Amino acid sequence: MGARVHRPTGRGLYVISQVTLLGAAAAGVVLTWENLDWHPLWVAGVLAALAIGAHAFAIRIGNQRLSASFIALVLAMVVLGPAPAAVIGFSTMFVDGARRRMWRQPLPWLTNAATYAAFPLAGAFLVTAILGQDVHGPSGLRVDGPTLAAAVCAVYVATNLINFGLIATHYRVVSGRGIFTQAQTLLVPMLPSELAAAVLTALFATAYAQFHQGAIVILGLVVVLAVFMAMVRALARSEDRADQLAARSRQLAHLQVGVLATLLETLALRDPPTSRHGAAVARLARALAQELSLPEREQDLVHTAGLLHDIGKFALPDRILHATALREEDWPLVRRHCQDGAALVGRLDGYGPVAQIILYHHERIDGTGYPAGLIGREIPQLARIIAVCETYDALTGRDSYRTAVTPVEAFAELRRVAGRQLDADLVDRLIVLLQRDGRGLLVSGEVQDATADAAFTRLAQAMAEP
Repeated sequence: MGARVHRPTGRGLYVISQVTLLGAAAAGVVLTWENLDWHPLWVAGVLAALAIGAHAFAIRIGNQRLSASFIALVLAMVVLGPAPAAVIGFSTMFVDGARRRMWRQPLPWLTNAATYAAFPLAGAFLVTAILGQDVHGPSGLRVDGPTLAAAVCAVYVATNLINFGLIATHYRVVSGRGIFTQAQTLLVPMLPSELAAAVLTALFATAYAQFHQGAIVILGLVVVLAVFMAMVRALARSEDRADQLAARSRQLAHLQVGVLATLLETLALRDPPTSRHGAAVARLARALAQELSLPEREQDLVHTAGLLHDIGKFALPDRILHATALREEDWPLVRRHCQDGAALVGRLDGYGPVAQIILYHHERIDGTGYPAGLIGREIPQLARIIAVCETYDALTGRDSYRTAVTPVEAFAELRRVAGRQLDADLVDRLIVLLQRDGRGLLVSGEVQDATADAAFTRLAQAMAEP
């Protein structure tokens, strides 16, 4: 039998491709080497120092390292030519890899070196393709003005895409992350800043071509790049703080949902009818808010307030909570549940609007309600919605402390107290809603799971936003 042939794996093929790319770039440098391209030598030295130095102070934003070295490299492609640009690009990655001790990770170092040797070479070829073979003369660039600026912008964008494609291929091989996904999460968000950098590069190239005082232009480039990096560093820090704040807000939202859900579930264990009542009121209140075309945030507010409106009963003793008939001396304690519930919910960050609804949901239109004796429109609209929905469910709920009545009898009772206890317009709108959609709105016997309630969770996250 013949010897088994070992074919290279996907990773092995990728390594071969990177070595080939680096070799091709080296061959390109040799074939295009012109001593004139390095004139003046100090320009090549300054651009190399800028590229290497800017990359040494690169700033990490998410999974990206952002630096101003790309501006220096594109200027090298335009001002100097293929060989100097490729040498400067390769040197930038070689020094960066040595500084970061990347010999421990040879594949990323190889990829970076091959990429930064290849795309500057390709970009310089693109410059000559656009502007002509004789773009570089003994005294500098032979093209200036809008033509040069447009060419520089085009080269900047094209080489940026080549750079992204080569690096994205590396991550596709080593981590399996799709190139399209990388483009969405890494390339697209950076496009505005990269386009601005392209314009800045074009301005410097045009200034260098037009002014004989090239040293002044390069000195200005150094100053501008320093300011650019300072601004980017400040942006990165602010984004880090924003990310930390967003993470903290998400944690706070989950914590608050957990706290309130635990209280509701504990109340459900003590008094299942109260839990069922809260679920029913929440569903009716949201439906009525939708009927009134209120904004979604207010729909979420009234829904959450419906779930929590009787949470103050947590403080009531069992003899009152489970009583079939209340004694006169019990009523002051019962009437405190609005204030107790509002105080409990109001301690949570951002839950003031929900606490206000809970506080005033037993106010009456004629001013005889509690705890503040508000009259008419002094009562917040969402609290008036809760009052109407709670009254209907208290009348029709089979687990209420009073005998349940039919929906028709409940409608008659709501109309009787409309304008005195309840908002007459809201009574009419609820009756119309229930006559049309009542079967789908009735809540019978279930205990609401607050942690699974989408509106409850959505509002909690919104409340936790800074």
